[in-house]
Amino acid sequence: MEHYVTLFDSLFIPQGLALYFSMKKYVKDFILWILCVDDEAYEVLARLQFDNVRLLRLGELETEDLLRIKPTRSKGEYCWTLTPFAPKFVFDADFSVERVTYLDADLCFYKNPSDIFIEYEASGKSVLITDHAYAPEYDQSVTSGRYCVQFMTFSRRGEAVRKWWEDRCVEWCYARFEDGKFGDQKYLDDWPEKFGSEVHVLRNLGAALAPWNAIRFPYSDAIFYHFHGLRILSRRRIAIGGYRLPRPVVKNIYAPYLKSLKDGVAIAEKVGWCLRPQSSIGIRWVLRNIMRDIYISLAGLPYGVMRWY
Repeated sequence: MEHYVTLFDSLFIPQGLALYFSMKKYVKDFILWILCVDDEAYEVLARLQFDNVRLLRLGELETEDLLRIKPTRSKGEYCWTLTPFAPKFVFDADFSVERVTYLDADLCFYKNPSDIFIEYEASGKSVLITDHAYAPEYDQSVTSGRYCVQFMTFSRRGEAVRKWWEDRCVEWCYARFEDGKFGDQKYLDDWPEKFGSEVHVLRNLGAALAPWNAIRFPYSDAIFYHFHGLRILSRRRIAIGGYRLPRPVVKNIYAPYLKSLKDGVAIAEKVGWCLRPQSSIGIRWVLRNIMRDIYISLAGLPYGVMRWY
């Protein structure tokens, strides 16, 4: 039984449910802990009563440090600040849990992640992180970091690493590049050197796919896909970001994911949740990207804005 933790607010319930659906299909034996960033998310998920899910209400867990810095950060920056706290919240809630894997809510599994844990256990280390593994034309390691906060495993033995990260994020966690820092993510850059005996970097680069490396690895290698930048604009339009995506990736990765999002919307709406835009992208941007999408799709590399309903 593996324990996972993710966090999101009511706006991102479709992504959270799509993650859960993929885990039910591929992960099998798991507990997914969900840190509900607002009360609406907690109430909607509580009504759904999903198997294998345990809910954490943020308002009952926020520390003095978190409450002090909360007014100084945007909602997104505050969620990033919460990331290193999430495994600790699980460890504190259930003393039988020996390790927790943090997942970004916009991940979706396409295979059982058992091979990742086999590699992690063989390393003998207490923390697992993943490389961005950028395609060369999308390398943002200087500003966004070499490693990605998307799939991170912490055992209780890795508490020193997690606590160091928590302290840094309390000190500074903003959506800008400044003095070698960016959000919660650039802090990971020197972990293999700083915590060499504790941190393992996943060697199977093709297991962790995302828009920035979709043209580098075969989509069939993916254990999970990180739908970074994907935002619901309306019931008819969805933004999939500014990366070029091979047509097979759109067909075999994005199309099933959009169906899962629609299924999640339908299920959540039955218990009183309402679909809302996840981005304030302006109409000019939308129209420009629709035209760009038409042009690019002729070359077989769609990106920008797509229909999803």
